[in-house]
Amino acid sequence: MSSSALMSLGTRALSANYAALQATGNNIANANTPGYSRQNAQFETAGGQFSGAGFFGKGVKVSTVARAHDEFLTREAATTRSLAAADATRSTNLQQLERVFGTGESGLGYAAGEVFNAFVDVANKPQDSSARQVVLARAGEMASRFRSAAEQIDELQSGVTQELKIAVASVNSLTTQIAGLNQKIAATQGSGHTPNDLLDQRDMAISELSQYVQVSTIPAGDGTVGVFTAGGQKLVLGAQTATLTTLADPFDSSKMQLGISESGSVRALGEDLTGGGAVAGLLRFQNTDLADARNLVGQMASAIAGRINQQQALGVDLGRPPSAGAALLRIGAPTVLGSSGNAKIGNIPVASTLNADGVRVPSVGLTVTDPSRLQASDYELSADAALPAGSYRLTRLSDGDSRVVASGDTVDGFRIDVSAPLPMAGDRFLLQPVGNAARDMARVLDNPKGLAAASPVNATVATTNSGNATVATLRATSTSLNANLTATISFTDGNGGFSYTLVDSTGALPPSSGTGTWTAGQPIELNGWSMALNGVPKSGDSITVQRTATTDADNGNAVAMMALRDQHIVGERVQADGSVMPGDTVTDAYANVLADIGVRVQTATAAADQSASLASEAQAANASKSGVNLDEEAARLIQFQQSYQAAAKMLQVAQAVFDTLLQTVGK
Repeated sequence: MSSSALMSLGTRALSANYAALQATGNNIANANTPGYSRQNAQFETAGGQFSGAGFFGKGVKVSTVARAHDEFLTREAATTRSLAAADATRSTNLQQLERVFGTGESGLGYAAGEVFNAFVDVANKPQDSSARQVVLARAGEMASRFRSAAEQIDELQSGVTQELKIAVASVNSLTTQIAGLNQKIAATQGSGHTPNDLLDQRDMAISELSQYVQVSTIPAGDGTVGVFTAGGQKLVLGAQTATLTTLADPFDSSKMQLGISESGSVRALGEDLTGGGAVAGLLRFQNTDLADARNLVGQMASAIAGRINQQQALGVDLGRPPSAGAALLRIGAPTVLGSSGNAKIGNIPVASTLNADGVRVPSVGLTVTDPSRLQASDYELSADAALPAGSYRLTRLSDGDSRVVASGDTVDGFRIDVSAPLPMAGDRFLLQPVGNAARDMARVLDNPKGLAAASPVNATVATTNSGNATVATLRATSTSLNANLTATISFTDGNGGFSYTLVDSTGALPPSSGTGTWTAGQPIELNGWSMALNGVPKSGDSITVQRTATTDADNGNAVAMMALRDQHIVGERVQADGSVMPGDTVTDAYANVLADIGVRVQTATAAADQSASLASEAQAANASKSGVNLDEEAARLIQFQQSYQAAAKMLQVAQAVFDTLLQTVGK
C-alpha cells in the first residue's frame, strides 16, 4: 500500500470526524430551539480495494446527516397535546361560567327566597304600604340578578365566538405553512438526503395545529404529508389546503359552528369531526355547557315569575274598587327559530310568508301553559315526510327524548301551535321555551297597592259547630272563581259527608247544590277555590265561603304567595305512563344548578389535569428520542475531537512515510 493510500484514509477520516463535530456543534447550538431534532452524521465504510494480499479498506465516508425521530412518539405527542388543549379550554371556560352562579346571599336562590319571605310581613299586615314596598324592592332585585346572569352567559358566548374565530385563523395560517413546507421538502426529494430542518419545522407546525384541531397525517412518496382532521376531513394535501371558517348556527346566529371551504363552496363540519383541540373544547362548551346553563337559569326564572304571576291573578289588590292582581314580573317570551336550511319560496316576499332573505317565516308558536312543568332544555321540531300530514317530530335536546306531536299538543308545560304556511318536509325549528326567559326578566308592578294580598273569598265557621274543624287554608285556584257565589257547606255525618249550596248574591245565577265527602288531608274544592281543614267536622257543622268584604285586612293570597317558597314549582315532569314526578322547590332547584355546574367544573378540571399529564409524558418521551442532551453532546464532542486528532496524526504519519520514500529514492 502506498503512502497516498494512507493519506487518503487520513483525509477521509479527518473529513468525516469534522462533519461529526459540525453536527454535534449544531446540536449544542440548537439545544434550546423549539422543535429541533438532534442530528447525527451517519458514517459508512468507503469500501475495499482488492490486492494480492486481500481487500484493503479505503476508509470512511459520510452517508448523510440524519435526525433523531420516531414517527409514533411524534404522533402520540401531537395527539395527547390536542386532547389536553380541548380539556384545558373547556375547563377554563367552565370556571368562568361557575362565577355566574353565586353562592350564599349573592345567589339567585337566595334572592328568590327573599321575595317569598317578604310576603310574611305582608301577610301579617296586609294594609302596610312599607311591607308591600319591600316585596316590590326584593322582586326587582331578584329580576336584576337573573338578568345579570343571563347577560354574563351572553358575554361568555361572545367570548367563545371570538376565540373560535381566532383559533380558525390560526389553523388556516398553520395549514398554509405546512403546505409551503411540503412543497419545499418535495423539491429536495431528488437529492437523496432528508432536509432535516424543514422536517422539524413541519413537525412543529403539525404539533401546533394539533393544539387547535386534532389531526392525523399520511406520508406520501414525494416526502409530503397529508393532514386530516380526526373525522377524516382533508386540511392539507401536498401543497393544497382547505380553508376552515366559522359559520353562524343554522338556528341561532349568535352561536358559531365550524365550516370548511373547498372548491368555492362552504359546508358545515360537525362538532365530532374536530376530535380534540381548542376548537373542540370551545364547541363543546358552547353547545352543551353554555346552552344548559342558559336553560337552567331560564327554567328557574320562568317557574318563579310564572307561579307568582298566577298567584297574583288569583288574589285581590287594594284598588278602588278591588280587582284581580296584575303581573308582578315579566320574563322573556318563548322563542321559535327556523333553520336557515328550511325551504325557500324564491326570493319574492309573499304576504308575510317570507323574511327578507326569502326564508319561510316560522309558522310555529309556543305558549306556556304550566310554568312548573317547563324543563331546562331546547327542543327541535322537524317536519318528517314519513309522518302523517299534520304530525311533527319533537325532540328534547337535553336527553334526546323524541315523540310525535300535532298542532295544539301540550308538552312539558308549553303548547305547540302550527299554522299556515305549514312547514315543508325537512323543515326544522328550534323551540326555546325558557332559553330567553332570564334575559328580559324585570319587575313590572310599581304600585304597592297592586300586590294582591287578599283572597277573593273567605270562610266563616259556624259558632254552633260541635266538631273541632277549623279552616287551615282557603285559596283561589282558578281565575274563573266567581266571588259573588256564596257557598254553604253542611256536614251530614261523622264520616265527612257534606252537602253544599251555591247562591249568587246578585241574583244573576240560579242557586245550585250538590254533595261530596271530605277526607282528612284532602281539600274541598268548589267554584275555583280550595279549602283545607284542620280537625274533624261533625254532623250538623257548617262552613260558609263568600266574597271577601274588606280586602285591606285579608291576607289569604299573601299566605299563598308565601307558601310558594316551599312548593315544588320548578321542573315537575309528566312521565310516559301519565304519572307526575314532583319538581323542586326554588331553593333546591338552585342548589341543583350549583351542583350541576360544580360537577362539570370538577370533572373538566380533573380531565384537564389528567390529559395535561399524559401530554407531558408523551412530550417527554418524544424529547428523549429527538431532543438534545448537552451531557451526551459534550461526550460526543470529546469523542469526535479525539478521532479528528487521530486522523490528523494519520496524515502526519503518511507525510513522514512519503518524505522517507523521497529521501530513499534520492539516495
